[in-house]
Amino acid sequence: MWTGFTVLVILALFVDLVMLRQKGPHRISTGEALRWSLFWIAVALVFNLALWWYLRGQLGPEEGRRLALEFLTGYVVEKALAVDNIFVFLLLLNYFAVPAEQRQRVIIYGVLGAIVLRGIMIFLGAALIQQFHWILYLFGLFLALTGLKMLFKGDEDPDLDANPLLRWITAHLPLTRSYHGSALWIHDQGKRLFTPLFVVIAMLGITDLIFAVDSIPAIFAITLDPFIVLTSNVFAVLGLRALFFLLAGAADRFHLLAYGLALVLLFIGIKMLIMDIFHIPVAISLSVVVLLIGSSIVVSLMFPKKDEEPPAA
Repeated sequence: MWTGFTVLVILALFVDLVMLRQKGPHRISTGEALRWSLFWIAVALVFNLALWWYLRGQLGPEEGRRLALEFLTGYVVEKALAVDNIFVFLLLLNYFAVPAEQRQRVIIYGVLGAIVLRGIMIFLGAALIQQFHWILYLFGLFLALTGLKMLFKGDEDPDLDANPLLRWITAHLPLTRSYHGSALWIHDQGKRLFTPLFVVIAMLGITDLIFAVDSIPAIFAITLDPFIVLTSNVFAVLGLRALFFLLAGAADRFHLLAYGLALVLLFIGIKMLIMDIFHIPVAISLSVVVLLIGSSIVVSLMFPKKDEEPPAA
């Protein structure tokens, strides 16, 4: 299973990178983004089906069903959290006025960084949990507090001007204020100057790390199987590029999604805190997550922000 998954991910990344190289830097249309989003979702579902079929034959129908359902639940949770990630990506790209034709390359770098960081943190987390079971309670408390914080913060955008990491980068690195195609740095009179594209990619990497701190404990609340944890995370991240361009123009329409994600984190945190007292079945966890995310999206569309409503005739 590990070999098959590794080969599949390498092929998926190869397809993504080859498509970028063949078409070159270009604007991504909504239609193209929708097709790629559906493709990556289909790939994840086919993998889930193959996983169920293989495990059913190896471990029996009940165990195969349980692990396949854990993968699906983890995938849905990580996909939902990735949407919040996308909105921060969009904020960064708009803040630095990244040219539309360069945004695809930046997001691909973000996807690669997310896969590497999540892989490292998953194996580290699995090793710690194996040695210290009580860490799960810390994960649960952290997720519950994060969910409460998001509930009070709502859809408030982070203040990038006050971001200490961004201020440190801009204060300590020699920068040029203009973009130079896809170059991350240029040489001017023998001196290396980093372009804004380099700063954006660095900030995306830091953002990936911050979001991994939220998402990795969340998946451990669903399953402790390292294979299920890693595969559900990676498949959720693989479709991040297409999902970004699909949602880029509709971010404001889902203004209540942040509250839905906050409730998901709060629910998962409580689930981890009471796991030794009461076990919530995976099927119920999946239903709650889908209900919270789906409801926040539907209510956002039913009650748009006041400044988005068309003026009265």
